[in-house]
Amino acid sequence: MPRDQEVGGAAASVVIAAAGLFGALAMWAWRARPQTSRSTHRQVDDAAEALALLVHRQWEQEAMLRQLFSPAPLPVLWWDAALPDASDHRRLIGDPVSCRADTPEDLAVAFLRLPHRRLVVLGPAGSGKTTFAVLLTLALLRDRAPGAPVPVLLSLASFDPVRHSAHDWLTRQIAGGYPALGDVRSYGNTAVDDLLAARLVIPVLDGLDELPPPSRPRVLAALNAAFPAHAPLVLTCRTTAYARAVTESGVLTAAAVIEPAPLDAVDALESLRLAARPGPAQHRWDLLARHVAEHPQGPAAQALQSPLLTALTRTVYADAGGDPAELVDARRFPTAHAIEQHLLDALVPSLLDRARHSAGRPVRSAPRHLAYLAHGLSRQGTHDLAWWQLHQWVPLLNRTWIRAAAWSLVAAVAALSGYALHHAAGPRPQLELPGFLMVTGGVALALFAMQCLAARTTPPVDVRPRPLRTAALTASVGALTNALFQVVTRRAFTRVGTLEAVQHNLKHLTVYGLGIFLVLLASGPPAPPQMPSRGSLTLPHWRERLPRALATVAGAAVLIGAALHLYVLIGIWPSDPWTRRTAVSTMAVWGTGILTGALCGAVLGFVRSVRTSASGLDVTTPVDSVRADRTVTLVGVVAAALLFHLPDDVALVMSLATGRGPSPSVSDIALFALSELLPVGMVLALTAFAWPHYSVARLVLTAQGRLPLRFQAFLSEAHRLGILRQVGSVYQFRHASLQQRLAASAHVPRPCVRRGGSADAPARGDS
Repeated sequence: MPRDQEVGGAAASVVIAAAGLFGALAMWAWRARPQTSRSTHRQVDDAAEALALLVHRQWEQEAMLRQLFSPAPLPVLWWDAALPDASDHRRLIGDPVSCRADTPEDLAVAFLRLPHRRLVVLGPAGSGKTTFAVLLTLALLRDRAPGAPVPVLLSLASFDPVRHSAHDWLTRQIAGGYPALGDVRSYGNTAVDDLLAARLVIPVLDGLDELPPPSRPRVLAALNAAFPAHAPLVLTCRTTAYARAVTESGVLTAAAVIEPAPLDAVDALESLRLAARPGPAQHRWDLLARHVAEHPQGPAAQALQSPLLTALTRTVYADAGGDPAELVDARRFPTAHAIEQHLLDALVPSLLDRARHSAGRPVRSAPRHLAYLAHGLSRQGTHDLAWWQLHQWVPLLNRTWIRAAAWSLVAAVAALSGYALHHAAGPRPQLELPGFLMVTGGVALALFAMQCLAARTTPPVDVRPRPLRTAALTASVGALTNALFQVVTRRAFTRVGTLEAVQHNLKHLTVYGLGIFLVLLASGPPAPPQMPSRGSLTLPHWRERLPRALATVAGAAVLIGAALHLYVLIGIWPSDPWTRRTAVSTMAVWGTGILTGALCGAVLGFVRSVRTSASGLDVTTPVDSVRADRTVTLVGVVAAALLFHLPDDVALVMSLATGRGPSPSVSDIALFALSELLPVGMVLALTAFAWPHYSVARLVLTAQGRLPLRFQAFLSEAHRLGILRQVGSVYQFRHASLQQRLAASAHVPRPCVRRGGSADAPARGDS
């Protein structure tokens, strides 16, 4: 065949292959378009009823752990706040509000009587604002009629009005906290959005004061902008913080504002007597009761006017069996603040002693670990202990370039270890050591560059992700970095000509770029995610997912077929001394590529189905969140191992099969891929999930003696004991004052050296 015809045929093949690449990308872009179909009215009503059941079950259990109904809530009287200019016009907020917390039905009646059902709950630290929010939520759910709005209690600590709109933040919080609503077949594609649009959700937002001071007026402005005056809403905040916020942003429109009256010390003592066991234990309160009656303005009486200190007194004395008479010692406790510090210091030991006596064994919740947690949360400026952000507590892991270098080093060391095992296994490695070092170094450097890029370009959680574009951009950077490294090293250390170097690097761009692209499409950007992954291996309603899965298979088949065609076209250019190829059948190339692509597409479809499946859990808890992310991580890693190497292995096998010279055996090639390059794809996938970063941080902090090895079991026990409280998938300390007190007592412990066992031995059952 004349030379010009050969060149023309090759050029036409390149055009066809490039068209196939663009066609596959266009097909994927069409498949990834957002779903616009709305949930039906019946599905929205069903979602509201399901949400009401889930919220009631969640907060009833949490109220039991917090002992809010044992035997009854504290008799705190709530009435209109005396803070000037804190509430809207009287004509908008209606008659004055008055209700008692120990009769929860009064809370619901008072709220429902408000013209616009908008309420702001103020009070100093420890006045019972969060308790009021929990009791109001349960009271509204207890008397709720079908079709009525559902109160949903949420912590405001994660709301950033600069980055999120109020609607988007609420949508994400409800969808993440109640994954059962993600059942598309039962509730439709847009259940949470439709619930908010139909005003079937009453947001009960707790802790405006937990946000930074500059954010508070912005949050008020965002709530006024997102919710019209007739939309129900409840907000809690400390009095001083709210007063400063309204001076900048104005009041919450049409919202009544209430605050607690000081708790009567006599009523508080009566509640404490009811909480104590009948019998001789009742007499321990007599001395304290006489002292309070004789000194109504004394430190003990002032302390019992605080719901927080009354609750702490119950835990330390009524539940744990201490003697409350010590609180009358004026020299030891000259002020109510001194009593507060004493009760906060005694709280954790009292809870641990009670648990130790009831269980008959040492408990896991070591005070020094709790102190470190409190110190870490205070240093981060938050009250939310989010497990997926634990890597930020380790300075080295929180720095992008150090974290990227560490993961790249892990991939390189694992690949070199595989090379050594391959060499020791018997067959001669496919590449000599210098060549393998160049391949490993290029891939490790590409992994480093992609992690640095992902850390800078990952969009906020409220921005709709564009996985196709993100994967294509990141894969391009990784492939170009690898190719540039190969050009520099091959020109510096070998005598390869320019044409051969270009040919070699074009092949690397095609195959390695394709493998990286497929891994990133399955796993996501290689950076710690802002939220953990959710999903399930159960794959419910798989028939509805089948069309999108088939579209994924078709797109991958065309993409890999076109990429493999390009690889072969590049390989048959003037010379390739390693394989000395002859002409390759176009039909064989496309057939092999389409079969390989179909397999990769099936893997991609399965991973996507796992990541988007509605969880079988009703409510997200921290332990369940860790387990779900771990499951998705393991699925992603196994998929990445296949997606990264399969196109390259198929291209290599076909290239060698069409050569005229001697070639390695298929088993040798497979051993090379499994033992030497397999870690690269796995590490690339690991960097995209929260669980690997969390696990590394947990091991580092455990080695430093700061946290127990079984961290989730430790947190679960602290929650069961009442030291921590659970809000969705995060933990918080029982009260901000407890966190501050423990943080003040924290110190950096040395790595613990155990001699013959220790009470701080790791617990079982961590996730």
